[in-house]
Amino acid sequence: MGVTVEHLTDTELIARARAPFSRGREAAFETLVRRHAPRVHALARSLVGVGAADDVVQEVFVSVHRHLGAFRGDAAFGTWLHRVTLNACYAALRVRPSVPFSEVPEPVSGSDPVREGERADLRARLTWALAQLPREQREAVALRELSGLTYEEVAEVMGVELGTVKSRINRGRVALRALLSAQGVRPE
Repeated sequence: MGVTVEHLTDTELIARARAPFSRGREAAFETLVRRHAPRVHALARSLVGVGAADDVVQEVFVSVHRHLGAFRGDAAFGTWLHRVTLNACYAALRVRPSVPFSEVPEPVSGSDPVREGERADLRARLTWALAQLPREQREAVALRELSGLTYEEVAEVMGVELGTVKSRINRGRVALRALLSAQGVRPE
């Protein structure tokens, strides 16, 4: 009989995943991965592009697995995970420094190929525009808009004051709007 861990909190899952002889150790870690992978992937995709995002996500969870014992719990697991993700993204960008504008994003299943093509083009343009922002703005905007973190959580992940986060996000949004407008993209 398998161990059911889906209902456990992140803190409980971490405790089980850390326990050396826990019967539910693997299931607990797999649940953490399933729970957090979509947001990690969205953040990675926004910072490194579709082509490198899968590799970054894999690197993030390998690193998390290796260093889970070092997680102190001073911050929420999600906060720590976003910091690990950012570090992995920037390591990937050192190897592959820019996201090509022509990179085609992952297709979205749907019945209207024209609409799907337009959505893919918009995602490619947004990925390109985000890559043009200064690192601090790109990081703040991605954490807020793509990962859905609160301003306070973004401040914690980035290790800066709340006012600094608000300023970076505002400047990033203004710059994105200008970059996208120059590409013919108009906000709806």
